[in-house]
Amino acid sequence: MVAWHRRDFRQSVKHRIVLLIALVLTPFASSHAAENSRPNIILIMADDFGYECVTANGGQSYQTPNLDKLAATGVRFENCHVQPLCTPTRVQLMTGRYNIRNYLNFGTLVRTETTFGHLFKNAGYTTGICGKWQLGHEVDAPRNFGFDESCLWQHTRRPPRYANPGLEYNGIEKDFTNGEYGPTLVNDFALDFITRHREQPFFLYYPMMLTHSPFQPTPDSADWDPATKTENERQDVKHFADMTAYADQMVGRVVAKLDELKLRENTLLIFIGDNGTLGSVTSRFKDTDFKGGKGKTTHRGTHVPCIANWPAAMQQGRVNTDLISSTDFLPTICEAAGIAVPANIDGVSFLPQLRAESGTPREWLYSWYSPRQNADMTVRESAFDHNFKLYRTGEFFDLAEDPDEKNALQINTLKGVVAQRADKLQSVLDQFQNARPVELDSRFRQTANPKKSAGKKKKATR
Repeated sequence: MVAWHRRDFRQSVKHRIVLLIALVLTPFASSHAAENSRPNIILIMADDFGYECVTANGGQSYQTPNLDKLAATGVRFENCHVQPLCTPTRVQLMTGRYNIRNYLNFGTLVRTETTFGHLFKNAGYTTGICGKWQLGHEVDAPRNFGFDESCLWQHTRRPPRYANPGLEYNGIEKDFTNGEYGPTLVNDFALDFITRHREQPFFLYYPMMLTHSPFQPTPDSADWDPATKTENERQDVKHFADMTAYADQMVGRVVAKLDELKLRENTLLIFIGDNGTLGSVTSRFKDTDFKGGKGKTTHRGTHVPCIANWPAAMQQGRVNTDLISSTDFLPTICEAAGIAVPANIDGVSFLPQLRAESGTPREWLYSWYSPRQNADMTVRESAFDHNFKLYRTGEFFDLAEDPDEKNALQINTLKGVVAQRADKLQSVLDQFQNARPVELDSRFRQTANPKKSAGKKKKATR
């Protein structure tokens, strides 16, 4: 009897110890499970890559099997619009704010701006950026904007980007001279980043160097020359097709790595272009010749592909026609990750649309475009919906009948529904009448075209 009581006592103590350990470990296990449930986010942006370049969109000139597969197993957005040029789009994408509020000049992101890098890093994500920078020459710029790791071209310098490139890994310069190809090296960094951080949620922003000019051979081209040293060699617009195929291949490598590591299911991958295709590129699109419109405020300059894929959270093979702005990506990926966004952003999350819900579709898109690559401060400001577009100048276009905006309609002659649309778009423009911070334009005037100013000053002292 005594032996039984001793055995019972020992078992009771053992059970209590096990229970105590379980209670102690439960918060940690719950925390780990919650962390693992947060999706990984990968945002890929091709350079100078218009809507017409993707076969799934109706393109007929290029091979894009990996993008087509992402569209077939995800959601394809038909009405995504960005800014007509590189830096303006990048600033809107990263901050979720219209250029009128925070754009200074070409090649600059104001250092006090809050980006999606900050938001994800502060939420416990590991953050990385790889590809093209073009947002300030300071060595610490990527880290200043919230990125833990970086592999960038056009950071503090501008060496070749394709054959035998010069890159910067976490701010450290590295030049390649043995026939390496820049886009492959950047993609290798992306795959390594994904592999190293597979155990915790990560955010990877991947602004590609492809398919921007110079149009040079890729390693898959028949005339590829690993001895190429500069961006002035072997240029031909015919290479745009190979560059597009290579960009698609790089996307495929990312997807394959996610599959290999069993991360695909809970990774939200979004692909977009940063602006329209260069004007020297003419593509076949829906049985017509389509000339690129980079730099133009027409649809040829702003309409880009947008494909989202997240197996755990969306139905496959859907097409959405809602209006999407480049300001909308920050709130969308933040909502997907459960991250609160600043109150001062302009973007509208389209996460519900990813999930086949109605969401809050935009009734209009707004654009303030003033690239300021030199002292020119010309502004093209507009508001548009699916069918009509109104500029601050009073130019009004029927986009369905005149997508290239060649024949402005006389507003004082409009009637009925068309007149109502014009009034609505005017009310949108009125919202931004005084939105431009005076200090931004003052700062730009003081720093615009410094080389020209320095030249004049030097001449005056002779």
